[in-house]
Amino acid sequence: MKVLITGGAGFIGTHLSRKLVELGHSVRVLDNLTPQVHGSDTDIQKIVESGIDFMLGDVRDLDTVRRAVREVEVVFHLAAQTGVGQSMYQMKDYMDCNVVGTAQLLDVLAGDKQNIRCLILASSRAVYGEGKYSCSQCGVVYPPPRTQEQLRKADWEVHCPNCSATLECLPTDEDKPLQPGSVYAISKRAQEELCLCVGRAYKIPVKILRFFNVYGSGQSLTNPYTGIMTIFASKIKKAEPPLIYEDGLESRDFVHVKDVVNALVLAMENGRTNYEVVNVGSGRALSVFEMAKIMIRLKGVDLEPRIIRKYRVGDIRHCYADLTKAREIFRYEPTVSFEEGIIEFLDWAGDRPSEDRLAAATAELEQHGLYR
Repeated sequence: MKVLITGGAGFIGTHLSRKLVELGHSVRVLDNLTPQVHGSDTDIQKIVESGIDFMLGDVRDLDTVRRAVREVEVVFHLAAQTGVGQSMYQMKDYMDCNVVGTAQLLDVLAGDKQNIRCLILASSRAVYGEGKYSCSQCGVVYPPPRTQEQLRKADWEVHCPNCSATLECLPTDEDKPLQPGSVYAISKRAQEELCLCVGRAYKIPVKILRFFNVYGSGQSLTNPYTGIMTIFASKIKKAEPPLIYEDGLESRDFVHVKDVVNALVLAMENGRTNYEVVNVGSGRALSVFEMAKIMIRLKGVDLEPRIIRKYRVGDIRHCYADLTKAREIFRYEPTVSFEEGIIEFLDWAGDRPSEDRLAAATAELEQHGLYR
């Protein structure tokens, strides 16, 4: 099939485009090569030489989108700004790129949908806010975000909204009420609702995958908003301790990019995913402290993560994926363990140029009162 990937020159998009070419599909990539993600010296020729039809342009530009979707049968919509913290002080930019860009794409698809078999949206676990929890007294609960007063007291764990007991985190399923805690998360929820609304109205099959914390080779080693793994890798490379917020016991679901690409391909090929929202993760909760320890051990350096007991406004405590729906609908199964995936990531990162921009990013958060 003829496939378009918006944001296809990015981390996930690059892996996806290679996989689709391997499977015999014709791939077109639309990307604006924003410097924060790609740096200032991106070699477009490397993308072109891989057998991919590359278009330099922005998803918000009408003429560009019209040209990009011409004769296309499947659209993977990955183009987005992705920094949770940054979104809290660049609100217009994030809403413009993520929401207006999605609306522009849908406007074009709705006007000329003759060839479109499906639209697959890359969403985020950020739309959930906190994960799903269990209270020993009250059963399953969906607590609101932790308050500033609570965090200032270094009371890091989530408490039951009914009886104030400390909660146990459960796998988060797709029916969990959405509580986006950042502008980025709000923009992703808006993307989901836009795609489902327009898709149903114009009979364009829409499939939405909520990615958890994606990692692997090809991640930007200079963008401080791509995730903690690249930040930790830069610190360890310089023989500096990784800096961990709160008490380090906050947990995340780290899913390898190979598994994410597999899920995207499965969703494309399976009609049961039409108009469905599906989690894509590893199904495993891993504390940030444990993750840092594993990275340090594998690099063989004498370091200890540094717990700084500060927090960022909008951060959640725990959330990991319930994969029941993904397994039932299109037989998704993660194949890369964290231990295997992190070895691959560290080997790839190796001596590649990296830039530790954490201090600058933290200073921006602090300037806006978002780091305390």
